Amino acid sequence: MYVKATNGTIDQFPYTISDLRRENPNTSFPKRISEETLAAWGIYPVSLEEAPSHDNLTQNISQDSEPTLSDGTWSLGWSVTAKTAEEIEEHNTNVAALRRTVRNEKLSETDWWASSDLTMTAEQTAYRQALRDITSHANWPHLEEDDWPTKP
Repeated sequence: MYVKATNGTIDQFPYTISDLRRENPNTSFPKRISEETLAAWGIYPVSLEEAPSHDNLTQNISQDSEPTLSDGTWSLGWSVTAKTAEEIEEHNTNVAALRRTVRNEKLSETDWWASSDLTMTAEQTAYRQALRDITSHANWPHLEEDDWPTKP
């Protein structure tokens, strides 16, 4: 990924080697163009910064739309912003729906325990009840693996 820039000001981003060739049809460029040659044409590589750590529950992260120039290097960074109350609520609703799906699958896997010709053990009964009560867990809907009841 490249940026076309003049005196540190972006002319075009993103920019490609194909763009350079298309804009200069009467110029013969080598198959592999060196960074020095590209710089002579105002074309510079853009590095991607590593995404910063953030709290997915309360923050949004998005890649910046344009690179920045720092110490002679162009890089594309990230922006972290606080989620609105509505975004947090929507996220929690989506996570809760996924957790309910997992809970329902776990219950379905044990439905045969409750068939009329079997008697469930106290552990089996407790496990199924714990699955039904999982929505009351203190961490709901943001459960960790060890928040789930252990299948007997």
